[in-house]
Amino acid sequence: MQNNNKVTLVYTNRIKPPVAPLGLEYLSSVLRRNGFEPQVLDLCFEEDWREAISRHFAHDEFLAVGVNLRNIDQLSLATRAFLLPEFKEIVSFIKAQTAAPLILGGTGFSLMPEAVLDYAGVDLGICSEGEHPLPLLLRRLQSGEDFRDIPGLVYRANGSFLRNPPLHFELSELPAPERNAIDNMRYFKEGGMAGVECHRGCSKHCIYCPDPWIKGKRIRHRSVESVVDEMENLLRQGIDYIYFCDSEFNVPDETFAREVCLKLMERKLDSKIRWNADILPVSFSKELASLFLKAGCEGVAFNIDTCSDKMLYNMGRDFGVEEIYRAAEICHSVGLNFIFYLLLGGPGETRETLRESAENLKRMPHHGLETVLGIRILPGTKLAEVIKREGAWQQNPNLIGEVRGNENFLIPIFYLSSALGSEDEAREYVFDLFQGDEKLFFVKRGRKGTFISNEDLIQAIKDGERGVFWDILRKMSEKDASRRDAAN
Repeated sequence: MQNNNKVTLVYTNRIKPPVAPLGLEYLSSVLRRNGFEPQVLDLCFEEDWREAISRHFAHDEFLAVGVNLRNIDQLSLATRAFLLPEFKEIVSFIKAQTAAPLILGGTGFSLMPEAVLDYAGVDLGICSEGEHPLPLLLRRLQSGEDFRDIPGLVYRANGSFLRNPPLHFELSELPAPERNAIDNMRYFKEGGMAGVECHRGCSKHCIYCPDPWIKGKRIRHRSVESVVDEMENLLRQGIDYIYFCDSEFNVPDETFAREVCLKLMERKLDSKIRWNADILPVSFSKELASLFLKAGCEGVAFNIDTCSDKMLYNMGRDFGVEEIYRAAEICHSVGLNFIFYLLLGGPGETRETLRESAENLKRMPHHGLETVLGIRILPGTKLAEVIKREGAWQQNPNLIGEVRGNENFLIPIFYLSSALGSEDEAREYVFDLFQGDEKLFFVKRGRKGTFISNEDLIQAIKDGERGVFWDILRKMSEKDASRRDAAN
């Protein structure tokens, strides 16, 4: 075993439309450069994941098995989908197929590593970034040396778990990944795009977001060259639609986003690759919006949460309605497609603040809304701290979910302001606020989500539709309306 360089990386996410395991692509690239032989066992498209696991481990021995947990749940009050039971089944089945040590990791795992390890019955994990810790851990496993000092390591000791502080290294040290560890073309055909990460870290103070403590408060960018090199690596595979999967593309200011655009144009990729990104309404000028269009951008999504100054303050945002208006006018003036992402029902939300948001948004030019009602409470966030200080969860009228014996928030608990009434009453009120605005508001009565598990969207992408998801949905809505008119 000590001389074995083979490592399996298991992708357990099976949500559709499928999202490629970007973290495992990046890890595979690093492991190869460190002399290991990584193999990605991708369960996303497997109808029978047990058979796929059995087949993979039937003839090979591995130094270690890394298991990726991308999502604990869908962060959706509407679906309340809890994904850990299947994850636990997968982990248990893998343990029965191999004697190699299992190492958990991934975004979902990093949210609450001790709780996930305990739930899944595993002793080792890496919290936050794995590019530096995982090769170190594998070397120690090969040599039999003690590994308990490795950054980001979470491990069981004497019946409890210990966690080492993560290492937030400079991303500029990493060359562009080859992007050949998975079947990227299948993800492109069934998911519609490929993800590329530009930076990690967050200096913002949103009350619901764990990114500052998972990824660090300091924003660390990759080099512009490596980002565009990675896009070219994907283009060589026939993938010409990219999603910059950072929380916000234009942080802490316009500089990096501008340089990426200029580099795309310099390499004449602006006519070959289309892309979209999530951005903030601040650090966003008319010049940058125009540059986005010239560099191949097909649309941007503004993560604003709400369009009420009171609620923007309550949610920890550092901009107001005036900045949102300004960003909308900029996009409209240059012809840049855009959508607003809303997260409604937070602390202090009332029917009056919801109405204020709706009225403000209706006065703005925009191409759509992605609306989420209710906030998933995650450990380490300011919202979780507030809830814990309030005590007596069972009597807290703002909480929905498993409030008994769930102090670590492992099973989904959601915050929905009780001033809105029951969950059904709040949802109906939101629908009523936007009724008649079908062209801009995609969530219909009876539909529990806009993008995730949307069968119409999944089929449209399989049929060859490409572009930002809200445009695909709008086109489908317009086609349906045309068919209805023709039938009448």
